[in-house]
Amino acid sequence: MLMGEYYHTIDAKGRLIIPAKFREELGDTFVITRGLDRCLFVFPAHEWQQIEAKLKSLPFTSADVRAFTRFFFSGAVECELDKQGRVNLPQPLREYAQLEKDCAIIGVSTRVEIWSQPIWESYFQQSASSFSEIAEKLELQF
Repeated sequence: MLMGEYYHTIDAKGRLIIPAKFREELGDTFVITRGLDRCLFVFPAHEWQQIEAKLKSLPFTSADVRAFTRFFFSGAVECELDKQGRVNLPQPLREYAQLEKDCAIIGVSTRVEIWSQPIWESYFQQSASSFSEIAEKLELQF
């Protein structure tokens, strides 16, 4: 399971260190694509295959399905780590997520999310007051 919150910086060549705790679960190759809320989603290959199958099963005659699959797949790239545990983030993905220097890399169960640290901190602060309400709506019981 992917979980935790880590902070790293992007170097001048667009490379970002992926935390060691995530590397094994991501595997040799993994997929990075545009995520929701202005972050990047990082999926292990087996998770990506499941998402791809789910999206393929939706009716392409639906405008919403076509719009989302275009958004999701057009930004997707297959990646692998270098020997230092870094991934090279393509410029279009860096621009989409507004990744300039400081990044938050968070584990979210079956995926990793890469955020601009200032955007992550702002999102978390704005959302913090509503987490208990969200949990209630989802009927989460601990």
